Amino acid sequence: MREEQRAKQIFLALWTLATVIKVLIAARLPLFVDEAFYWQEGRHLAAAYSDLPGLTAWMTRLGTELGGPHVLALRAPFLLLAALLPWLVAHIAARWFGDTAGWRAGSLVVLMPLSGTLGLLALPDVPMAFATVLCLDAGARLLREVDSVSAAELALGLAIGALSHYRFIGVIGVGFLALLWLPEGRRLLRDARVWVALAFGIAAWAPLLAWNLEYADAGLRFQLVERHPWAFHASGAWFLLIQAALVTPLLFVALLQVSGRALSDRGGMPAQWRYFGVLGAVSTLGFFVLGFFADVERVSFHWTLPGYLALIVAVPALLREWPRALRAATWLLIGAGMTLMLAYYLTVSVPQWRAQFAAEKFYPSNFAGWDQLAAAVREQRARMPAETRLLADNFKVGAELGFALDDADIAVLDHPLNHKHGRAPQLRLWGLQSDGTRDAPTLLVVAASELPYKSLLAHYHSLCRRVGPLPPPQVVNTDHGGQRFLLFALPARRTEGECTAPAMAWLDTPASGATLEGRLDIAGWAFKDGVGLERVEVLLDGKVVAQAQYGLDSPGVAAYWKISTDPQHPAVGFRASVDTSALAPGRHWLGLRLHGRDGSVEDWSEQPLTLRR
Repeated sequence: MREEQRAKQIFLALWTLATVIKVLIAARLPLFVDEAFYWQEGRHLAAAYSDLPGLTAWMTRLGTELGGPHVLALRAPFLLLAALLPWLVAHIAARWFGDTAGWRAGSLVVLMPLSGTLGLLALPDVPMAFATVLCLDAGARLLREVDSVSAAELALGLAIGALSHYRFIGVIGVGFLALLWLPEGRRLLRDARVWVALAFGIAAWAPLLAWNLEYADAGLRFQLVERHPWAFHASGAWFLLIQAALVTPLLFVALLQVSGRALSDRGGMPAQWRYFGVLGAVSTLGFFVLGFFADVERVSFHWTLPGYLALIVAVPALLREWPRALRAATWLLIGAGMTLMLAYYLTVSVPQWRAQFAAEKFYPSNFAGWDQLAAAVREQRARMPAETRLLADNFKVGAELGFALDDADIAVLDHPLNHKHGRAPQLRLWGLQSDGTRDAPTLLVVAASELPYKSLLAHYHSLCRRVGPLPPPQVVNTDHGGQRFLLFALPARRTEGECTAPAMAWLDTPASGATLEGRLDIAGWAFKDGVGLERVEVLLDGKVVAQAQYGLDSPGVAAYWKISTDPQHPAVGFRASVDTSALAPGRHWLGLRLHGRDGSVEDWSEQPLTLRR
């Protein structure tokens, strides 16, 4: 009894602390781009959408209807479901392994980084995980005795899952295989009540199937064909390392051990243990194999969560066999992993902390810059005619500005990102995909940092073909240019002429992150298609510290950027030197200010350097 009471108290303390911290972080964490698009879908209510079934969008709509246009309100339904998840797992584990094991299983769900951070973002993984646990509970109860309540729970879980994500098909398939694996499972499949529940779950896919039938299978083609290379790539081997890091190493070993016992058992363990173990084992192994052939460009490490939720039910019973020191190390590692994940989200939510990672590969650009962009758009629109319309160059800008400005109908240009993320069909369905034609003043908002640098000039020329020569842009740099936007005030009527594009630049020296002392020597190149540059200034920590010598020969630039039309080629190189003796040692940010011959002034993205004495 003392052990059970202690396990319960620990669970309650961990759950309360984690829930409070998650709510505080969720209240200030900038809106992730997918969340913004789900909000936009929620403002255009439908049974299903091009990228997902309807439930995620409905939940965002419910949150904002009840709490207003705030990120915490949007995330509130997801935070609520995520907060219920540990209680459900604790309930399942307690039924089959005792109350003490139940509370400990709940604590594992609270602390495991993949499950513990659920709800911080309004993503479909939250209702999908909730549906998975409902099906787990119903399946385990049905193995013991088929009754109407358990069948109804199974039907509910299947319906929620079907309305959450295409990936829930995998959960259903794994669950069916697990039941076929077990003699008890094969027996329960003979009961009519189970088939009624399955029929109810199948019916919940009807809206998504109807959408795909009406729109030429656009959603299915994206999820099953277009986003995946379906060719072998060795990067799938990273699966084990990544999963061990995200689950924490010792808990990952415990999960694998539960899987191994369930698969190798000859009937000596309870059916429920084998059920949870087989479910998790087949799911995890399936995603491991899939990782060698499927999409690696988008985040997929969370796909394994349903399998881990099945395995974690039996982990506390397994941990009883481990030495005390190893058990303690397991809990410490899990706690450390959860702390690191929460610290990451906290860092992302604090602009001053996030900015320090602006030049790193793991810079969280999808969270950054949207508030500053919305403020700049409001200011620019105030200076333009009242009938001015907004035009975004990709779905991310359109959705994020839509949430910030409470406008779910911002027109969006065709863009590679719209297709890469499966949002182009939905934009066309809403009538929001624009070809660039206009009959009113238009503020074009371009996310310059969303494309690889090598593709940026071609994108600018594509914009010129669609909207005409681009006027001098207003530049919005967030986090030293880690996230960079350009605002173009376009007249009501298209003008013709040679493409005038934003400036392009590069620093050859110093390298980003370099450590220097004494005099700072700077060299690089810059150009501006259509008109050319007048001069280049060097910035250090946002202040002008030198006038660069501009117009040096750099023939390799035109050779690389073959479509460039800057009239000054090949004389687009620059050089400058800065005395750093009066500057404090430590980290500084080096940037450029590019002055175009058309009067434009564009601050280029900054890069870090360290000065030492």
